[in-house]
Amino acid sequence: MNILGWLFFTLAILALAGFIYQMKKAQQAVVDVSQAQARAEAELKAERERLLQDAEKEAAKVVNRGQREADALRKEAELKAKEQALAARQEAEKFTNERMQTLDKQEQRIQGKEDSLDKKLVQVDQKVKEVEVKTERLRSDQEQLVVLQTDVKKIIEEQSSRLEAIAGLTREDAKNELVSQLEYTAKMDAAKLVRRIEDEAMEEATKRARWTITAAIQRVSSDVVAETTVSSVQLPSDDLKGRIIGREGRNIRALEKATGCDLIVDDTPETIVVSSFDPIRREVARQAILKLLADGRIHPARIEEVVEKTKIDMDLHLKELGEAAAISLGFPDVHPKLHKLIGRLNYRTSYGQNVLNHTKEVAHIAEYMAAELGADQRLARRAGLFHDIGKAIDREVEGTHIEIGMELLKRFGEKDNVIHAMSCHHGDFEPKTVEAMLITAADALSAARPGARREMLETYVKRLEALEAIANSYKGVQKSFAMQAGREIRIMVDAGQVNDDQAFWIAKDVTKRIEGEMQYPGQIKVTVMRETRAVEYAR
Repeated sequence: MNILGWLFFTLAILALAGFIYQMKKAQQAVVDVSQAQARAEAELKAERERLLQDAEKEAAKVVNRGQREADALRKEAELKAKEQALAARQEAEKFTNERMQTLDKQEQRIQGKEDSLDKKLVQVDQKVKEVEVKTERLRSDQEQLVVLQTDVKKIIEEQSSRLEAIAGLTREDAKNELVSQLEYTAKMDAAKLVRRIEDEAMEEATKRARWTITAAIQRVSSDVVAETTVSSVQLPSDDLKGRIIGREGRNIRALEKATGCDLIVDDTPETIVVSSFDPIRREVARQAILKLLADGRIHPARIEEVVEKTKIDMDLHLKELGEAAAISLGFPDVHPKLHKLIGRLNYRTSYGQNVLNHTKEVAHIAEYMAAELGADQRLARRAGLFHDIGKAIDREVEGTHIEIGMELLKRFGEKDNVIHAMSCHHGDFEPKTVEAMLITAADALSAARPGARREMLETYVKRLEALEAIANSYKGVQKSFAMQAGREIRIMVDAGQVNDDQAFWIAKDVTKRIEGEMQYPGQIKVTVMRETRAVEYAR
């Protein structure tokens, strides 16, 4: 074996010896660990036994202490029970004594009542005997009365026969004649009495109504804004007309397309006329032209941009107008979507009257009259604010402005009493509240006061013709004349066919028919005139 082999053999022996040494060392460590575990378990067992003994001692102490406390509580409870039993016995004795005293008093009272009943029974017996005597007398009187009635009937029949023979009328004919005379007399007396009462009531009511209405109108009357279908834009110079028109008219066509209005550029110096039936479109066009002139850049793209921006600004402006109107009337809780609709009324007119101003005026008049009558002022003012809200979109939605307004208010959470009050102002619904009637009256006052509105000639003529036709339909009417712009009608009757009382009834019937068949602002005075003329000629 060479040296290299001996070297490897020596290394293997050394490695084996090292491995054996490590194995013995590991076995010794295992033995040491086992001994340590055994000692620890012994110590734990001893500690557990010691703790268990301490716990048993402590438990015994707790049990003894609890037993003592339980005995003390039992004794205390027994003492309290004895005290309560003693108190209950004393209370029962007291109650028994009081009850006995009460029973004694009741027994005495009953004894007294029995004595009084005995006395009353004696009196009743006496009265029964008296009644029997009176009954016997009445029986005899009744027999005599029957005999007398028989005699009276015979006499009445004899007298009726004589009267029929003398008058030449039967009993039924006489009765009918008498009833007719009494009916006519009663009707005439009733007419005179009604006329006298109504005259007195009207005299007092006219004074009070005139003062209330005049005061209401004076407090809230304002200048009326008469809107037309055209607006004018003032230019700094006539040279700008060419820039507005643009090359081959492209600028003015772009403006008309974007705004929906007609632009009229004529020989009027430094003025452009904007024409449209929609006042909001007209205002958008006017504002857009002013912005374009101030900016200086006028071409189709810029025009469309400015018009769109002006529309946005107009929406904000309408909302601000509506919000300001609502707050000025004391209603900051109005739904935000209603603000824009209220603002649109500023650019809506009715017979030349600005609807927003009319709305505010109606709200104030209704509030003032509600205060005078003791009604709900806030409800009247709120219903006045919303009474024409449907006119904001009546050109865009089908239906009357009342129906549209009711639907809008329901959608935005307004109360039923507000909706009812605003829905009655044109007579479409029967008013059920005082506030609803006040809105109707306030709307008529605001529209009928001098200078508030302008009516078309055709509507004016038709109303006068209808007024005269109603008056001429009555028997005995000779002529009728509508006067004072349709606020008064004078009726001439034939004095031979119509007496004074009948003239009074004709006036009342004409008034009722006008109220039921016609629509008119304010009130119409009906005057029936009856006169007798004697004419002779001296030749």
